[in-house]
Amino acid sequence: MRFVIPVALFFASLALQAQIMSKPPLAQAEQFITQAESRLSELSVKVNRAAWVQENFITDDTEALSADAQDQITAVTTELIEQSKQFDRINMPPDLARKFKLLRLSLTAPAPRDPALRREMTQIATSLDADYGKAKYCRKPHECLDITAIEHIMETSRDPKELGDVWLGWHKISPPMRQRYARFVELSNQGARELGYKDTGALWRAGYDMPPDAFSGDLERLWQQVLPLYLSLHTFVRAKLSQHYGPNVISADGPIPADLLGNPWAQQWGGIFSIVGLPENSRGYDLTELLKAKNLDAKGMVHCGENFYKSLGFAPLPQTFWERSLFTKPADRDVVCHASAWDIDNKDDVRVKMCIQVRDVDFVTIHHELGHNFYQRAYKNQPFLFEGGANDGFHEAIGDTIALAITPEYLQKIGLLDKVPPPEADIPILLRQALDKVAFLPFGLMIDQWRWKVFSGDIKPADYNKSWWELRKKYQGIAPPVDRSEADFDPGAKYHVAANVPYMRYFLADMLEFQFYRALCRESGYKGPLNRCTFYGSKEAGEKFNKMLEIGQSKPWPDALEALTGERQVDAGAILEYFAPLKKWLDEQNRGQKVGW
Repeated sequence: MRFVIPVALFFASLALQAQIMSKPPLAQAEQFITQAESRLSELSVKVNRAAWVQENFITDDTEALSADAQDQITAVTTELIEQSKQFDRINMPPDLARKFKLLRLSLTAPAPRDPALRREMTQIATSLDADYGKAKYCRKPHECLDITAIEHIMETSRDPKELGDVWLGWHKISPPMRQRYARFVELSNQGARELGYKDTGALWRAGYDMPPDAFSGDLERLWQQVLPLYLSLHTFVRAKLSQHYGPNVISADGPIPADLLGNPWAQQWGGIFSIVGLPENSRGYDLTELLKAKNLDAKGMVHCGENFYKSLGFAPLPQTFWERSLFTKPADRDVVCHASAWDIDNKDDVRVKMCIQVRDVDFVTIHHELGHNFYQRAYKNQPFLFEGGANDGFHEAIGDTIALAITPEYLQKIGLLDKVPPPEADIPILLRQALDKVAFLPFGLMIDQWRWKVFSGDIKPADYNKSWWELRKKYQGIAPPVDRSEADFDPGAKYHVAANVPYMRYFLADMLEFQFYRALCRESGYKGPLNRCTFYGSKEAGEKFNKMLEIGQSKPWPDALEALTGERQVDAGAILEYFAPLKKWLDEQNRGQKVGW
């Protein structure tokens, strides 16, 4: 049966070409893209269903089914891109030209045209994803920890020996990925070159409506804007950790050990709020305790998230969302627990997949993931190639924008909090927010800085781990808790590397969400300090929001940004305004401390 698919595709391609070539050139191009969208839409549903089953029921069989589905759509997309080159010299209307451009940028993992090599690449990609989903650290014969348990320990433990042990245990999952990952890079680069790109990283950077080099320069501009804020936070946190654990565990002027920051990847530091020197109740509330006091379970937390979007005027989620989503980790099987949002049929079959715990971070994550789903529903009437975020950073920023509005005022409105804390609680609240949002910025930037250099060949397989930690030190001021070598493959211990998910979207989202948030606060009529705003219940804000969302990918992203904010450039001004009171406070606390590492 596997030999029938390529032959069928070959004859279907010949028939399509003959039909199209009988028309004038522009009409040919229009018919080609219409039929391409129809084929890709149909195949995408099959891929989505196979991937959903594979991530929810991890077996050799589901891996094979998912790999087969991905291989088929990759083959068809690659062939369509090759065929599309015949229309390169035709003068097209902007919408049609944009569809051709998006078609050529649609493969995150471009594969070689050779069927055997293409199949090899898709099988590698599926196996890496599955390996991550099945991974456990067994610190005792009958005590095996999955990533959910690992995250909980690293967030709550204050024993440096346990933290170091668990960190090291999780990072033992990835060395077996290393050789396959290097081969994946090689094959993906071959596919990218066959499509006309220098390498896969160049293809990724081409997806931002500007030349790849200009995009890299824009990222550096944004990083320099926020670097002083990050340095202030890093200096403060390092000093507090040194006081807590002692100078024999962490120095007062060097990089911070990666296992002491409350997260397996040191990407967000909110888990260590309790040891940064402020009283436990200084924020006026503990969101985890509020959720437990209301006896909210996983599905109840999701209903809270949905209600926020409904308060803005968005339609309720369909019944199938509640029937088909995964909200908690099954007891009887392995699943990929990394939180994700799904649009199975490009219309209404939207879902989330999460292993929800009743805690503050999951409450925020729920609001984030639902942002994907409501975005997907907003642009569902666009043509297939326009069904996407204005850029991938937009898709990540939508739910994060809503999550920023999880303020004490919002918690009071939905009955979780009896009394809004006084203004003196703003610094603790902002600090808790910064430990996630500001701490994340360099991590969001460095992952693809590493991958782009891997794809370009600037980082060779023999230097994967060394270069990973050099970039983490450069951008984050983070160091491994124990010596690492090229026998390790620490990048693979991060889901997005194992699953080949581009990561610069998250750095952009961290900027965009504050721009979106400020615009929605203004639209709702809010006049106070930016960090205290919630636009919950504002139909005016919701209407403006939806106008941007329904554009999807049909226009260059500056057009979508302008529709909501009136601005055409990603800018850190809003995030700096939001955290301005905290920056002033941090600098006062840091007097006499060394800044940097």
